[in-house]
Amino acid sequence: MLVGKEDVVKLMTAKEHDGGIGVRSYLQSAFTKLMATSKEAVAEAISKLRSRLNGEIKIRTFTEKEQLVLSLEQQYPGDVGVLSAFFFNYVKLRPGEALYIGANEPHAYLSGECVECMATSDNVIRAGLTPKYKDVQTLCSMLTYKQMFPEILQGVLVQPYVIRYTPPFDEFEVDRYLLPQGESVTMLPVPGPSIFLVMTGEGEIQADGMPDEGVAKEGDVFFVPARTEVKLHASGPGCLQLYRAGVNSRFFC
Repeated sequence: MLVGKEDVVKLMTAKEHDGGIGVRSYLQSAFTKLMATSKEAVAEAISKLRSRLNGEIKIRTFTEKEQLVLSLEQQYPGDVGVLSAFFFNYVKLRPGEALYIGANEPHAYLSGECVECMATSDNVIRAGLTPKYKDVQTLCSMLTYKQMFPEILQGVLVQPYVIRYTPPFDEFEVDRYLLPQGESVTMLPVPGPSIFLVMTGEGEIQADGMPDEGVAKEGDVFFVPARTEVKLHASGPGCLQLYRAGVNSRFFC
C-alpha cells in the first residue's frame, strides 16, 4: 500500500464533501506519500493494477476513472501521475464550455483542443504525466487540497455572436466570437487592453488608429490597446472563431 493504511482509513471514513482542515490534512498526507513513492514501487503498483483490470475486462464495465488510468498508463508507463488520477476530478468539457482553476490547484490537460488563459506567473511546477523536470516536494507543499468539483462556465451572451466567460477573480475574462460567414460585430471600447487569437476561419479586423482593414486568419494574434473600438467581419468560408482575453470587467467597477 503506497500511502499507508492509516491515511486510507481516515480518507475512507471522512464525511463526503467535508472540507474541514482535518480532512484536508488526511488528503495532503496521502497524496504527498503517493507522489514521493519510489519509481520502482510506483511501477510495480501500476503493473499490478493493469493486470487486475485486464483480468476483469470481460466480467464488468470499467468506471470512467479506470478507463482513464489504463489510457494514461499507455501514454506514461510507470509514471506516478497514472495513480494520482484517482485523487483528481475527471472533467470532460463540451464545445462552448469552460472551467476556471484557482491558484495552487493541481490540474492536468489530457486531450482535445482548448484555449487556456492564465494570470501572470513566474513558475510552473510539475510532478507527473510529463518527461520534464518534476518538483514533487514544492508541489505537494503548496496545494490547497480543497475537495470539490470545479464549476463549469457556460458563458453569457453579451452581444450577438459573442459569449463571455467571467471567472471569480480580477486578472482576466475571455470572450468567444463565433461569426457566421458574412456577419460582422463591433467590440465597444473597454478600459483595459485585449489580446485576440484567431482559431478558425478568415475575416477582416478594423480598429481605431488602423489606417486600413487587416486580415484576420487562423493563428493570428492581435494586441488591442485600452479604449479601442474593434470591428470584425467574417469574409472567408465557414465561421470566423476567435477569442479575446482582457482584464476582468469587474476590476473596473
